[in-house]
Amino acid sequence: MMVTTLGVIKLINTMELIGKKILSDFKRRYNDVSSQVDSWQAEVEAADWETPHDVKRRYASASFPGRGQAIFNLKGNQYRLLVIINFKNKIILIKKAGTHQEYMNWQLT
Repeated sequence: MMVTTLGVIKLINTMELIGKKILSDFKRRYNDVSSQVDSWQAEVEAADWETPHDVKRRYASASFPGRGQAIFNLKGNQYRLLVIINFKNKIILIKKAGTHQEYMNWQLT
């Protein structure tokens, strides 16, 4: 089933991705990971995740440090993506994207 709001078609029960500008900026800075970011984004927007276990089924290396946060490895372990997932409302908020070295300096709260 689909719902249309202001000309945007969204599949009901799929995840909504917020903060896409962070991904765009990240792809501009590190173009070698661009296609993997695009694939991740497409898969996330089509996903119907209800629990961290659902995420782990697709992304086994994803980690969940707490407080709704999830960390995805991109391009092996070279890059990291920090998001907050609200499973109840089907929203994923992109917080940060960067190299593994940058990730080592992130404050995860």
